[in-house]
Amino acid sequence: MNLEKRIETFSVLGGILHNSLGNNQSQFSEKLNKLIENQKHINSWFTPDNVKTALTAIADELTETNLHKWTSAYPALKEVFKPLRVGLIFAGNIPLAGFHDFLAVLISGNKIVAKTSSKDPELIPFLGEILYSLNNDFAEYIEFADNALSGFDAVIATGSNNSSRYFDYYFRKYPNIIRKNRNSIAIISGNETIEELEALGRDIFTYFGLGCRNVSKIYVPSGYDVEKLPQYWEHYCDCINHSGYANNYDYNKAIYLVNRQKFHDAGFLLMREDTKIVSPISVLHYEYYVSPVELKHQTEILKDTLQCIVSRDNIPFGSSQMPHLWDYADGADTLEFLLKKNLAGIL
Repeated sequence: MNLEKRIETFSVLGGILHNSLGNNQSQFSEKLNKLIENQKHINSWFTPDNVKTALTAIADELTETNLHKWTSAYPALKEVFKPLRVGLIFAGNIPLAGFHDFLAVLISGNKIVAKTSSKDPELIPFLGEILYSLNNDFAEYIEFADNALSGFDAVIATGSNNSSRYFDYYFRKYPNIIRKNRNSIAIISGNETIEELEALGRDIFTYFGLGCRNVSKIYVPSGYDVEKLPQYWEHYCDCINHSGYANNYDYNKAIYLVNRQKFHDAGFLLMREDTKIVSPISVLHYEYYVSPVELKHQTEILKDTLQCIVSRDNIPFGSSQMPHLWDYADGADTLEFLLKKNLAGIL
């Protein structure tokens, strides 16, 4: 199966997802829609809207144009080589969190032996089923492990800072990419349009803020009135009706009140001035800055802990959860990694 055939199959997968999510039904529509509805019973954070958002973001990228643009930067993908067996360990913080790794391994002509998260056990395997139906050759390239991974040549694992230490030790003898916790920030200059500030709400609230690409902290210029910001995000106020989010909101609010810590309560979001990048679910940290130059220096120091910077000069407002195929998590180029292992002849 050559690169062109792999690109064609994934672009058809993108079309099927679009049709199944829209008004144009496909043979997979009924099963996919049942799967979408069922996820909330497996993981309460995976609401139908959140699952659809993740699937739509994937479908939008799986076009022949995008796939050719992405892969054209890697001429070695056209070469024929003995495929690696790549162990994949998926995160389960947001729906389909491991899809890009799944795609990268297969588009590069390698084989997958994957361990899904208990929080997201069904979605990626279902996409694998669609691939089998489109091109039966993929059946030999995709394997999902019930227990511990075995029989692999390289590993790509995503988890928390705690689990990454285990991964580092357990997979130390194998070529690997081990991803840790990262967070995202937004920088407000004070000159943003209403549309930009409204769009920032998507970066904060999509997936209830559980993704590494979600904005967990904003930087605002000295004197900026942060308390006016929630008025632009009222579209997301229904998040407070989700029991998990509401529990976090109530708990964090109680902690701040007991400790007499200053915060702003928007009714569906707590805002607190804090130097930390990481904020609890339902809380948005903010920090004032005096000089854009000093702030740039500060973000450079933090770059190894940041996934995205949302601003006019970086990722546009509202776009953090819509990465392109060539936007690699943690800046680790998975295609380059996989090609180097193949070309090095490690098998």
